[in-house]
Amino acid sequence: MRKIVIAFGGNALGNTPDEQQALIKEAVKTIVPLVKAGDKVVIGHGNGPQVGIINLAFENSLDNEDIPYMPLAECTAMSQGYIGYHLQKGIKEVLNEENISKSVVSLITQVKVDKNDPSFKNPTKPIGPFYTKEVADKLKETSGDTYVEDAGRGYRKVVASPEPIEIVEIDTIRDLIEKDNIVIAGGGGGIPVYLDEPTKGASAVIDKDKLCSLMARNINADLLVILTNIKQAQINYNTDNAQDIGKVDIATMEKYIAEGHFAKGSMLPKVEAAIEFVKETGNDAIITDLNNLTNALEGNEATIITK
Repeated sequence: MRKIVIAFGGNALGNTPDEQQALIKEAVKTIVPLVKAGDKVVIGHGNGPQVGIINLAFENSLDNEDIPYMPLAECTAMSQGYIGYHLQKGIKEVLNEENISKSVVSLITQVKVDKNDPSFKNPTKPIGPFYTKEVADKLKETSGDTYVEDAGRGYRKVVASPEPIEIVEIDTIRDLIEKDNIVIAGGGGGIPVYLDEPTKGASAVIDKDKLCSLMARNINADLLVILTNIKQAQINYNTDNAQDIGKVDIATMEKYIAEGHFAKGSMLPKVEAAIEFVKETGNDAIITDLNNLTNALEGNEATIITK
């Protein structure tokens, strides 16, 4: 019996409630076999597209006095709630189909960050929808926000992404796991609050992979799984010389980082999060795509980082 933390990417969850629920219903089918095998499963998820859409809705209503503006921390809380609801419902439906009696709990999760984190002066975390360069330039001119090209898919708004320091509800997460619940926690990287002012939300979005790595270390997980849109991380990504990375040690992955093989807005934080987990625990971390999860857990066609 293992404790497994699985990080879902926000981009894999769709852009509308209907699309998200359909995708989640298929996604969670790969997790239920782990539950049947007796593994304790904790799920974290991204919220880049979703929190961006929520934030954009409030920004677009600034001239409407009847609709109060919601800060980014509150937008993250909203995304945790509705994505958690969809995951909770989707997992429960599949459990019922398999005649498995188990509770699924979605926990609103706060994470402490340092207000002096350099990311507040250098925003890098993409949120919201993709735009063409022309549209992004117009939005930047109007709002003053920063927009950058994101892994060849278009331009997105970027916000601060500070390092997660401490999970406020970690004791509750541990208790829920020990009582054999399937736990959904740290959604969207957690709601960022300041280390020295824990009741004050920060205008930032924490990277969900780094948060899931911290959560996995805090609960002494046996395995960290980071799901993305390709089966394996690659060197020379998006070129004719692209090569899949299979089973690999920390030293080799750190060499690839130094050589600049992983993009800052996409694969780099996943690799860094995996390395942090492996270094501290000595246990393996897997980077793969959702449809390949079962195969990856058997050690096939996935990036498996070992000590």
